[in-house]
This record gives sequence, C-alpha cells and structure tokens, in this order.
Amino acid sequence: MHGEHLLERELTRSVIGAFYDAYNKLGFGFLESVCAAGLERQLKQRGHSVSREHAVPVIYDGVEIAFQRIDMLVDGRLVVEIKSTELLSAAAKRQLFNYLRGTGMSVGLLLHFGPEPRFYRLVHTARTVNQPDSPHPRSSDHG
Repeated sequence: MHGEHLLERELTRSVIGAFYDAYNKLGFGFLESVCAAGLERQLKQRGHSVSREHAVPVIYDGVEIAFQRIDMLVDGRLVVEIKSTELLSAAAKRQLFNYLRGTGMSVGLLLHFGPEPRFYRLVHTARTVNQPDSPHPRSSDHG
C-alpha cells in the first residue's frame, strides 16, 4: 500500500512524530500517565486537540452496557493507546482494536514507551461494534 492512500495519513504522521519527541525527552521507565502527559504536551504544541481518558460507550444488541476509557483521542479522529511496560502484552493490539470498534473510528495508534520506542498502526473499517468484522485487526508494525 502506498503512503498516499493511508487513512488519516497526516494526522498519524504528526502523532508519531510527537511520540518520538516525547520518547526522546522522557526515555523508558516512567509510568504510562507520565508518558501520556508528555505526549499530550507535544501534541498540543503541534496544534492538536487532545482528550485524555476519553469515555467510550460499549453497545451490545443496540443497548449501551458499559464504558471503556481510551488513553487518548486526538483531533476527535484518532484513537491512541499508550503502553510503558518493558514487554508489550499480546493483548495490547486487541485492546486498541476494540476501542476502534467502540468508537466507530477507523484508525488507531498503539504507542509503546518501552526500552525501544515502537508504534503500531491499526485500521478497522466496520463502523460499529455490532457489525461483523474479521477476528483479527489489520496492523502495520513500525518503529
């Protein structure tokens, strides 16, 4: 796939740049909340709006049954999940994928403030949690 066809290309590029700026200043070892605060500052300096701990309803059979809190929503269009553990859990991508399903948004970034900075870009094209979708998210691994 060519870069010009990526959904939210410019936004994800800017967020990834802010992630590397924050990582280069903080390094590895801080709590997730500290990493999120550093990233939020970088994003706001770049002119983005940021909603942290954004509540997302979970709809089941057309009924709201719960809320999940996503780490960050950027410009109202991009879901960002942050991890600061040494090892990234195998469930981290699934968590982000479910957040995309819950918000009806198409693109999310998983940002790992680990021993080495890593990011993963996930795309989900079904619009609601009640629509059938593939059992595995599409992901591109970078970093």
